[in-house]
Amino acid sequence: MSLQDLVERGRWTHEPEAVRLEGDELHVTAVEGSDAWRTTSYGFVHDSEHALLEDLSGDFGLEVSFRLDYTEQFDQAGLFLRVDDREWVKAGVEVSDGVAQLGAVVTHETSDWSVAPVPEWVGRVVTVRASRSGDAVTIRARVDDEDLRLVRLAWLDPAASVSAGLLCAAPTRAGLTVTFTGHVVGEPDAALH
Repeated sequence: MSLQDLVERGRWTHEPEAVRLEGDELHVTAVEGSDAWRTTSYGFVHDSEHALLEDLSGDFGLEVSFRLDYTEQFDQAGLFLRVDDREWVKAGVEVSDGVAQLGAVVTHETSDWSVAPVPEWVGRVVTVRASRSGDAVTIRARVDDEDLRLVRLAWLDPAASVSAGLLCAAPTRAGLTVTFTGHVVGEPDAALH
């Protein structure tokens, strides 16, 4: 499914400030204060992310690509798998303390967060891939045409109905516009590593 198909058939968890489809690119401007997080350490619940989702059944692979050209604290883009407001996975690149961080947040009632610095990815096209297979979601990512690297292996109820697609959020500022360059749904990865 192309970005245009997703725009036509998908639905937003929360409407962004602006959406513009230009050729093969989708430009999404986030609302200031948007985010997805539940409780852990910070004590708050933020359920205001901008995720453009479609229902995906069974096992699947989802790839989302975007240009990593944002630099402000907690600016983020990537993909989102949503069961409901208490069970979801987001993965992508988020700026934390001035550094682009590749990571994932897995939420089962409360959120956790894993990150690894990728400052060398700034200014390039990042692809994040989620493979749902059985009771697992395997998250991988790459920059440009490099090999995929494992980011996270997380549990997800195999009986859960999932909506999935692209995501962006701007917890601390106005004016974040993310340029998405790709969206592909297909088969899950066969290997775990």
